[in-house]
Amino acid sequence: MKNTVAVIALSSLFIFAACKKTENKDITTNTEIKETEKLTVDSVKVSDSVKINDSLSVKYSSKFLVFPAIKDKKLLDSIYFGNKGIKDYSKEGIQNFLQRERKDYFASVKKDSKDWISDLGFAQTWDTDFSMTLKSNINNYMHIQYLSSSYEGGAHGNYGFSERVFDVKNNRKVELKDITTMPKKKLELLLMKNINKLPSGTTDSNGEVKNSDMLLVEVIPVTENFYFDDKNLYFHYSPYEIAAYAAGDIEIPVSFEELKGAINQQFKARMKIK
Repeated sequence: MKNTVAVIALSSLFIFAACKKTENKDITTNTEIKETEKLTVDSVKVSDSVKINDSLSVKYSSKFLVFPAIKDKKLLDSIYFGNKGIKDYSKEGIQNFLQRERKDYFASVKKDSKDWISDLGFAQTWDTDFSMTLKSNINNYMHIQYLSSSYEGGAHGNYGFSERVFDVKNNRKVELKDITTMPKKKLELLLMKNINKLPSGTTDSNGEVKNSDMLLVEVIPVTENFYFDDKNLYFHYSPYEIAAYAAGDIEIPVSFEELKGAINQQFKARMKIK
């Protein structure tokens, strides 16, 4: 099957989709507020389930958040990764966009499926999913987590995270340089030092965290895939980025205490870091 599954990356956003003519359709909207400070947020969800033939069924799901109170176009462009297909950031506009994406994907896979569907060999169900989740809104720093996952045959599915923090006060995406001036090599040393502080999918016989046992790199690269709370800065790595798939996704905390002397003063004041 042509690989048209959406993947969240640091620089682009692709939308998940499914196959053939829709048999089951579920388009819903709901209000979901998970922030620590009041922020109006809504969501649009599109779900489809399709049986292409006796060998293949496909499930599709995509959920986008909608922010009625945010009017700044540059900020909205950043929230949706500058996706040029979105002309209208209202609830109706986002829903229309998702409907178009689903329809386009159905047409594409229906056309391409003639080349590969006879090679499946046995009945299976593939799925694709994309979701946006508002994780927090602290001191007008809004943290959104983007999760994409898919299964298209093989031993296991794939998934990936993107963590993005937006400065709602100044209408911009937060960059790492807005938080710390610590040199890259020093941060890399802290990432390696803290690799086992949070559990992922790997433990030894004693149940201890051993993320380091699954590392595929000698130096953990500093990523812009980060978020923070009032105590730590967290760097999030999806499967295969730095470790084997069995390790799962790995989050590495770096405390503000460890960043002492290298924290941006404006950020430090706004987050009330001592």
